[in-house]
Amino acid sequence: MAIEVLLRSLPYRSIALKTSSHALVLRHSSSTDATEKSTGQSYRAGDLPARCIVDFSSLDAVDLSGYIQLTPLPIQGTLGLITLGDGIFLSVVTNSTQVAIVRPGETVQRIDGVEFYCLNSAEYDYVGSNDLSHYSPDTLDGYDSDHTHDRSDPVLEHPCLELKKLLSRGSFYYSGNFDLTNRLQERSTYNATFDFDHAEDQFLWNSYMIKPLLDFRTRLATHEQEALDSSRILTSAIRGFVLSVVVPAASSPVRNATFGSPSTLTLISRLSCKRAGTRFNARGIDDEGNVANFVETETVFCMPSGLCFSYVQVRGSVPVFWEQTAGLIPGQQKIQITRSLEATQPAFDKHFEDLEHKYGVVHVLNLLSETKPGEMDLTNSYRHHVRHSSLNEAAANGDPERELIRETEFDFHAQTKGPSGYEAADMIQHMIKNSTEGFAYFCSEQIASGFSEKAANSRQQPSVVLQQEGVFRTNCLDCLDRTNIIQTLISRIGLEGFFTLCNARAGPDFWVRHSSLWADNGDVRTPSSASLQRSDDWTWQCLSKIYAGTGALKTSFTRHGKMSLAGAFADARKSAARMYINNFTDKSRQNTIDILLGRLISQSPVQLYDPINDFVGAELRKRTAEYSSPKQIRIWVGTFNLNGRTTGIRDDLSSWLCPSLDPAAQPDLVVVGFQEIVELSPQHIMSTDPSIRQMWEEALKQTLDKHAKKIGTEDYVLLRSGQLVGAALIVFSKGSALAGIKNVEGSVKKTGLSGVAGNKGAVAIRMDYADTRMCFVTAHLAAGFANYGDRNRDYNTISSGLRFQRNCSIEDHDVVIWLGDFNYRIGLADEVVRKLVANGDIETLYDNDQLNLQMVAGLTFPFYSEARITFMPTYRFDMGTDVYDTSEKRRIPAWCDRVLWKSHVLQNVAYDTCDLRFSDHRPVYACFLTTVNIVNEPAKERLTRRLYDLRRREVGHSTANKTTNDPDDEDLIGYDPIAPGLPPASSDRRRWWLDNGQILGVDPFRTRLTPFTGLPARSIVVPPSPRSSPNPRRPSNPFAVTKAADWVDVSPSPSSSLVSRNPGRTDSPSMAENPTSATTTRRLPPPVLSPRSVPAPPPPRGSGRKAQDRSEAEHKREPSTSQATSPTSVQRKPAPIVPKKPVELRSTIGETDSIKGGDGFVRGSEDGSVPAAGFSRTAPSPRGMRRAGSSATGFAQGRGNDAEEASKGTEQARQASRASKSGPPVAHRSPAIIAARGTGRLSSGPSSASQSGPGKNPALRRKNTSTSPNTSAAGPATSGPALPPRRNTGGLAGP
Repeated sequence: MAIEVLLRSLPYRSIALKTSSHALVLRHSSSTDATEKSTGQSYRAGDLPARCIVDFSSLDAVDLSGYIQLTPLPIQGTLGLITLGDGIFLSVVTNSTQVAIVRPGETVQRIDGVEFYCLNSAEYDYVGSNDLSHYSPDTLDGYDSDHTHDRSDPVLEHPCLELKKLLSRGSFYYSGNFDLTNRLQERSTYNATFDFDHAEDQFLWNSYMIKPLLDFRTRLATHEQEALDSSRILTSAIRGFVLSVVVPAASSPVRNATFGSPSTLTLISRLSCKRAGTRFNARGIDDEGNVANFVETETVFCMPSGLCFSYVQVRGSVPVFWEQTAGLIPGQQKIQITRSLEATQPAFDKHFEDLEHKYGVVHVLNLLSETKPGEMDLTNSYRHHVRHSSLNEAAANGDPERELIRETEFDFHAQTKGPSGYEAADMIQHMIKNSTEGFAYFCSEQIASGFSEKAANSRQQPSVVLQQEGVFRTNCLDCLDRTNIIQTLISRIGLEGFFTLCNARAGPDFWVRHSSLWADNGDVRTPSSASLQRSDDWTWQCLSKIYAGTGALKTSFTRHGKMSLAGAFADARKSAARMYINNFTDKSRQNTIDILLGRLISQSPVQLYDPINDFVGAELRKRTAEYSSPKQIRIWVGTFNLNGRTTGIRDDLSSWLCPSLDPAAQPDLVVVGFQEIVELSPQHIMSTDPSIRQMWEEALKQTLDKHAKKIGTEDYVLLRSGQLVGAALIVFSKGSALAGIKNVEGSVKKTGLSGVAGNKGAVAIRMDYADTRMCFVTAHLAAGFANYGDRNRDYNTISSGLRFQRNCSIEDHDVVIWLGDFNYRIGLADEVVRKLVANGDIETLYDNDQLNLQMVAGLTFPFYSEARITFMPTYRFDMGTDVYDTSEKRRIPAWCDRVLWKSHVLQNVAYDTCDLRFSDHRPVYACFLTTVNIVNEPAKERLTRRLYDLRRREVGHSTANKTTNDPDDEDLIGYDPIAPGLPPASSDRRRWWLDNGQILGVDPFRTRLTPFTGLPARSIVVPPSPRSSPNPRRPSNPFAVTKAADWVDVSPSPSSSLVSRNPGRTDSPSMAENPTSATTTRRLPPPVLSPRSVPAPPPPRGSGRKAQDRSEAEHKREPSTSQATSPTSVQRKPAPIVPKKPVELRSTIGETDSIKGGDGFVRGSEDGSVPAAGFSRTAPSPRGMRRAGSSATGFAQGRGNDAEEASKGTEQARQASRASKSGPPVAHRSPAIIAARGTGRLSSGPSSASQSGPGKNPALRRKNTSTSPNTSAAGPATSGPALPPRRNTGGLAGP
């Protein structure tokens, strides 16, 4: 599909990628530059992301009238966005060549030319050319760039020139119609378009550049995602080597009925970008388990009949931490191991665990020399780590069949020194024969009529015949020359095994084409007429030139089967060239690679914003209730190890399938898992017999339908079933539920005999029930009492290796349920277990259950749940009895049969077993409730269109296709709030406290819209209940750490609608019923001021004691405010003096003014860090707030925590009490008065709150202490009158 690049310079620079139906418009946002100017501070490079606005719309919804063509020729796609210096550049593919047809309809393009267009400047529009043909191949390689032009030339150089050279060398490939980053076995089904969701990030070389566009894609609606994918604007690129050769029908080993139809042989090498670099800059392993020069090479042979073969190998640097310095003299290139064996082992294990999860068993082929000092040290370290790897624990314990890492050391140079030369390398075939036969290969079959476009469009889904269960990992020092020869031999072994299965034999012409492909993989040559691309003068890059700078050595033998004199001279020339390149140009090449992958500190990421679709998507997530309705469904899950018995088919299974939980509640889904459905004999292990499974399917359906007829409900239908030798999974559904179920798929994963045999493994079925993705897995894990490590490994292999269509994994689901014979045992002696079973001590048994202990340790089934076990162990019984094993082996009773789940929407309602005695296991079942949302697609589409149209009218021109001169994009881009529910930050136009000029309380989606002045920015925080109010005890600083509640429950006061009442206090019935009494004012004590929390104010009009006396005298002459304003209230003493200019304004809460969510602190010091006696310290309290119930001693203890402070506080309390009799109160109360004011008493002992003890209700403690104002739980009351009770003010301070 042709893609045009359009440019508009005014009023703002925008670039559009236009297809026949849609357009992707990108515009740099001016707010990126304005941010630094407005804040007045400079940002370090890389800290501030570059912001761009993006819009993807159909052509009828976007105005492209002001755009002109930026380039006359169409482009093939975009590689993404990247920042260099002050510029933001869009990378596009301008020239490409088709180099391979993997399968019908699956083509691969080699990137021959790229261009970088600047989004925020026109300075580089015509700098450089789209065509780099005037550069020589050496210039494109980057080590002869001094000949391009004189460095003194003032001509402006494009910032992305080195990137253009790197991407245009011919080492990058892409496909617009299939996922090139995954091997054929991982994408065994055809996809209409490229699947970005499951791309292998390890081989996606433009992942850094394309990530902003992929993030934008995920925010689009489903139909817009499909439109963007179909447009092929987004491109995924791998680096390595891809080439197909045509095999004529006469040369094809497998003859087909279609006369003249050729086959294709394809080689795909995918170079990892995780530890990418040049030869001496990237060696060994890193802490993430990534190794240098890691390459996955896949040989694919596809025939017109639809039969397809795939075989995968990997290569990579020795996985230890080592370095090698470059040098002009070969002896100077010394190898240095930089970490100890103990420090290297974790990274080594991680590397091989990743390989084992993805490929299965790993067979290491180490081709290093046994005599060279450096290589010998690497070999010794490699051997040590293999033997001590966690993957080989079972082999170390005497079980070699469970060896997951196998090792073969083959000194290539020593073995090929003889007269046979490199032909002696063939002897390695005998050393790896067992692995080549056990690993097998991938094979699929489909019906196709040829390579025509019509046949490609009408192709059927392939059927998997065989899967590859292991991989060879080959390495030498550079993983180039020696490795390429050995991998060629292994690829040939795999093809010969496939041809043997097809009863065919390949001729010499076929093997010449095969050897030529592998030689091209390691060396550089001009394309031949045998390849599927046009012949031209290009020389593309191979793996060796990518890593070492030159072609591979020894390719004369690889290509022709023997070493020639010309080949020896070519190797000498390449060695000299390598020495020059590695010493003088590799550093600059490494820097360019780091820029492409976004590794430099100075690089900043690009953030894309879509003002319309981002808003619509967010609103749809908030308003799901408008287009969906919840529906509760029931799921019954059962597992049963049949021990190969078929007698139970005729038994009554209703006690297991139809438990008497709720007779009227019929499950919507019934999931049955069987283990050992057939006897695990040698003839059954390598094949699957479906006949017995079909018999059980019929028996299960008859039982379910019989029960449904009995309770008067509908029958069940068989939804899907699957089988792996002895493991089978069968799913039934109610007929009425079929309308909501779609995308039902199945898959299997072998784990027996290190992944080769199917006696152990898993069967999985997934589906979409409404909007909920469900996956059911039945598994039979490794047996043996002490082999819990193998069981953990089997789980990891299944969880990570089992794949559905579109590379969907088990973890990609909302509901995951595992059921089966997991074989975890109880870690106690047989006599102890049987005694505990006889006593019914399930708790002790479960405490020693291996699965329980492994899950607690996080070693298996992470984040999974299991219901409480209330039944006895289900394994192992004597046949037909309830007696545990009495045979000679006397198996220890255990809960082998389990049901686990992982989901946020599942509720378990039953977990039990039943008495079916025809097997040595007992069946187990579990019942679940879950809620799914039934989406009304037409309603969702209408709401989406409505929101889209409203948003389009609201933002109007202010999208990426902006046509006005308004430079402020902040209202479109916005900023994230600091917490959910809070408004975003303000700007010059956005002021959330003014609500952006919008009318408060008006629905933003009203039909009549106000003029656009910005986006709504009001807070959406809603109180949890109508009686909730913000907690005044929380710190005024919202960033302060506190445990105080956000909200408190308050009740409206009868006397005023503006004053809330303490919800924890109950008024007397008379006050509630009598309005008159309710309005009677209760006597209040003077307000409490803490002398430490409120410091003394500065003396007015002067300083010293005289000024203070004048202030007090003036206050004495002032009338009582409370008496003047409330003539009907009860007479009371005048309020104390309030400081005129306190440093800190603080409110006080009395004893009866309890507020839920308080922190229990008294501000006894300036920083408020002194805890009140009797309360535990949790967090600082809001200023002026104090927990009621603390006494004078408590306050004194808070200050000094000694007897002297306590005695001072008591004495001050007596003085203050006497002063209250003789005259007006003073402005500053003593600590004793402050502490006692909240309790209504004076006390010298510990507070009653502390006497009440921890864990009791604070409100009850306060209530009890307030009933006796003149007494204390700790001792007698001090002298002085009792303080009057305070009126309930709802937690508000003041009289």
